[in-house]
Amino acid sequence: MEPYAAGALSIVPPVIAVTLALLTKEVFSSLLVGILSGTCIYCLGSGYAGNILVGTAEVAFKEMVVKFDLNIVMFCSLLGSLVYVISMAGGAKAYGQWATHRIKSRRSAMLSTSFLGAFIFIDDYFNCLTVGTVMRPITDTYKISREKLAYIIDATAAPICIIAPISSWAAAVGSNLKETKAFDNEMSAFIATVPWNFYALLSITLVVLLSLLRFDFGPMYKAEQKALQSEAAPEISPKTEDQLEGSADGTMWDMIVPILALIVFCTLSLLYVGGYFGPDEAYHSIGAAFGNTDAGPALVLGSFGGLVVAFVLFVSRKLLSIKAFMEGVLRGIQAMVPACLILTLAWTISGVCRDLLQTPEFISTLVGEDGDSAQSILPALIFAVAGFLSFSTGTAWGTFGILIPIVVTVAQAIDPFSQELIVISLSATLAGSVFGDHCSPISDTTILSAAGSGCAHIEHVYTQLPYAMLVATCTFFGYVVAGITYNLFFSLGTALLLLIGSIIFLNLKRKHAEQLAEED
Repeated sequence: MEPYAAGALSIVPPVIAVTLALLTKEVFSSLLVGILSGTCIYCLGSGYAGNILVGTAEVAFKEMVVKFDLNIVMFCSLLGSLVYVISMAGGAKAYGQWATHRIKSRRSAMLSTSFLGAFIFIDDYFNCLTVGTVMRPITDTYKISREKLAYIIDATAAPICIIAPISSWAAAVGSNLKETKAFDNEMSAFIATVPWNFYALLSITLVVLLSLLRFDFGPMYKAEQKALQSEAAPEISPKTEDQLEGSADGTMWDMIVPILALIVFCTLSLLYVGGYFGPDEAYHSIGAAFGNTDAGPALVLGSFGGLVVAFVLFVSRKLLSIKAFMEGVLRGIQAMVPACLILTLAWTISGVCRDLLQTPEFISTLVGEDGDSAQSILPALIFAVAGFLSFSTGTAWGTFGILIPIVVTVAQAIDPFSQELIVISLSATLAGSVFGDHCSPISDTTILSAAGSGCAHIEHVYTQLPYAMLVATCTFFGYVVAGITYNLFFSLGTALLLLIGSIIFLNLKRKHAEQLAEED
């Protein structure tokens, strides 16, 4: 289909999608309406020969077919299958039983929970439910509140996945980056955003500091004091207790081995597709191979390898029958359908704007003259907008699916001769998306973190919000510095110093309040 220069109308589809997402709190229909509005503008403006209503739908589905990335959908589906069969085999439950006998203090319990959350970086859903189920008996033993457990789980779910090159999140981001055509290789582009993703890095830092220092503030402090003063562990509802019920004969290796196999196979597959094992000597270095790789096919190969290892491990030991294993595979695929649908709609609206309506050309002319004044505030502004949208809709994937094409276009128009602003702006988009997803009451990870920990949903939202807002505030100022200096050391250092300074201040303030209470 020939492109049509729609001018100002070219930004109507994403505006409609964003507005509807904010109003309805539902991203699927919002993206679909945005797509249809774009194809309607295309049909009206390009002189489509035929019925406009039929043409609007026809062009939309044609673009959807063109933009559909089967490799990424297959990876997400295989990953969902692997997650499900590991749970069925009882690996997560066995790991929890093993860890219960080796953790001897509150600090160790919180750090172990953080470590397990960091280890299970392949998918946030798997992370939330597995970590909660495994660590809940241990944290209950040391009277760590369910609210604190839910926060640690939530803060090591999406923030870990968004900086892990081998994860469902990396695949989703990479597919959106590929559609922008701004990078030669989407995997290299994703890796370049990792050190600039201040919210994810600071969230993980805060979890570690709170665990080491045993320091809390706000509603979380009250929850922790209540847990310490209680004589018995809180009740576990049947719903949360049975969420990851698996085989009684599973061992902790039934969780560790398949995940390690996935990591190894994905890494080798990325190198293989990148030409590391091929005849061209130019790609016989790890850096060159990663720069030349295609993430989609490589991750499919790696996830299939991990699933084969799980099949051999579970079926040969009769933890699962062949029939049960295949049923688990199908259920895992079903669980990934919503994520795959969001990805497909995000790819389509990106294609409609970029390829059919020529949105990049319009935005380039719109912001080209004011580039210098916009440059310094762009990353911080993007972070705020992405955070607000993600918080309102409860989905990080839908947020960066909508914003990445727009952000890349704006950054290219402001600074067309450098990739630095694009990378920083993309990082701010991903960071803001994770921030909103982290603390939104309607986010899947928020809900699953509360369910996995056995914590009341509203209590989890209420207690973790001050922590998320603290990290977000420090991150915002970090991106202000990044927009001015383009310097990672100064910008990340600013955000980190603000975080540490805030913790010191809040700790002193709390101790002062406690002294006053004792005097009274």
